[in-house]
Amino acid sequence: MTIRPWMAAGVTSLIGIFGIGYLAATTYLVLRDDLIGGTIARQARMQHEYEDRITALRAQVDRVTSRQLLDQQIVEEKVDKLLQQQLELASRSGRLGTLAENAEPPTGGDAAALPEAEPLAYGDRAEAPGGIKAIEEIMGIAAKKAVVPARALALGYAPQAQSNGQGETISDRTDRIFSKVTLSLKDVERDQMAHVLQLTSKAQTTSEAIRTIVERTGVVLPAPKAVASSTAAASPDGTAVGGPYIEPQSHDDFERSLATLDSALVGLGETRNAARKLPLESPAPASDVTSSFGNRLDPFLGRLALHAGIDFRAATGTRIRSTAAGTVTTAGHAGGYGNMIEIDHGNGVSTRYAHLASILVHVGDRVETDQVIAQSGSTGRSTGPHLHYEVRLNGLAVDPMRFLRAGTRLAGYLN
Repeated sequence: MTIRPWMAAGVTSLIGIFGIGYLAATTYLVLRDDLIGGTIARQARMQHEYEDRITALRAQVDRVTSRQLLDQQIVEEKVDKLLQQQLELASRSGRLGTLAENAEPPTGGDAAALPEAEPLAYGDRAEAPGGIKAIEEIMGIAAKKAVVPARALALGYAPQAQSNGQGETISDRTDRIFSKVTLSLKDVERDQMAHVLQLTSKAQTTSEAIRTIVERTGVVLPAPKAVASSTAAASPDGTAVGGPYIEPQSHDDFERSLATLDSALVGLGETRNAARKLPLESPAPASDVTSSFGNRLDPFLGRLALHAGIDFRAATGTRIRSTAAGTVTTAGHAGGYGNMIEIDHGNGVSTRYAHLASILVHVGDRVETDQVIAQSGSTGRSTGPHLHYEVRLNGLAVDPMRFLRAGTRLAGYLN
């Protein structure tokens, strides 16, 4: 067999290939365990690193969630506090309006009218940027802060201080809105306090003015029960009471102011009612006064005599009216008075209407102010048709003009 060169090269190549394969297989069998172990170790290290990362992310998520929940709780507490303050102010406004209804602001004349209890502008304040309407915006901000996107949490990112594009974070904006709302409610509270103090001052001033004008007539009005009860501690039956001093339960300035206003308004109402019982009206509004109160020449004797009342020019049949509410104590002929009516108005005050042509009421009748009670005439010791009108205080005659002038001055306070 002839061996050619290409055959020798082929055989050599096959032997080389088998040798290399044998060496590779032997090397793989020798090093296989080490390679597998290294790969497993590397995979274990990567798994531990991922687990550590996940644990760190979970811890960070827990911290962020806790912080967000705490922020939300704080915001909700602030909102609850503001809403409670708003409800309290609204309640105060309602109570203030109820009290002010008793003020009965006078009109006309030169009297200083009591201010009406105008509504304290909750609506305008609520719609304002810093008003109660902003609470909804605050709650919206809190909800946004409480919801953190899952993708951001997975990346370990929590937007704690988002900016609104003007360098102001959401937290700063929330605090600013809270400050505005709080200041707005404080302004309402101050307005209420000022309104209460103004009403109290006006009520006290009006009451004092009424009492001053009435006292010029000689009548002393009884002290209002509301004022008396606030200055003296007594039991319902009038007996004295005592005991150790204990601080009042409420230290709220507004409550004390309301109590003072209530006392002042009740006192004003009692003063007005007492003044309305006085004979302040004219018995013959369309008639002129022809003879005044005091000493004058007696038309029958021609010498000085006390004229215990005033005379009104009134033709026979002129309607005579009661000058105040009261009870008829006399209705009939009474000597020189002729036909006379006497009305008891209480508090020691009574009025007499004399020389009447006809009497329209009876003893015991209850008459009202401005009620027609008789017709004028010229009965008794009289020289012609007219009305003789007297006012008596504890049985003594006083000048009726005092009461007529007081009625003119009190018109603005009592109507």
